[in-house]
Amino acid sequence: MADLIAIGYPDEATADAAADEARRLAGDLIIQPDAIAVIVRETDGSYHVHTTHHVVGGGAAWGMFWGFLFGLLFFIPVLGMAVGAGMGALMGKFAKTSIDKQFQDQVRGMLKPGTSALFLMLEKVTPDKAVEAMSKYGGTVLKTSLSKDDEKELQDALHGGETTAQ
Repeated sequence: MADLIAIGYPDEATADAAADEARRLAGDLIIQPDAIAVIVRETDGSYHVHTTHHVVGGGAAWGMFWGFLFGLLFFIPVLGMAVGAGMGALMGKFAKTSIDKQFQDQVRGMLKPGTSALFLMLEKVTPDKAVEAMSKYGGTVLKTSLSKDDEKELQDALHGGETTAQ
């Protein structure tokens, strides 16, 4: 089971600094993120997204994942993805996964103009060390879990069909 964690910050810069710390923690094997994303909401209400993910582990698919997630949460096309019938179908499939409505509403409410948020898709974490390292940034933490079936369904949708067993 993977955890999707969103940490909201009261300014536009802290999420980027926290993402740098998360990458350092990954290098020290304290966390094992599949992907890291930062979304900044400017004071004018516009959004800016920065993502990192392991290219070996399907970097393009993670880019699409963040695009779908942020499109679902904030009703904006992200990462240059065109909005069309195909995206609409995938968004519908994505919305039916275990990213529950309460989590979606909490994230929307947290990301007001002039704020930012760090998003982590984590498989494994050493909680005490990770919490200690990330606590210096403060923030509001929201978490939801995706079952292995939901993860597979999302990956299948992102790859345009069934993925083959490895």
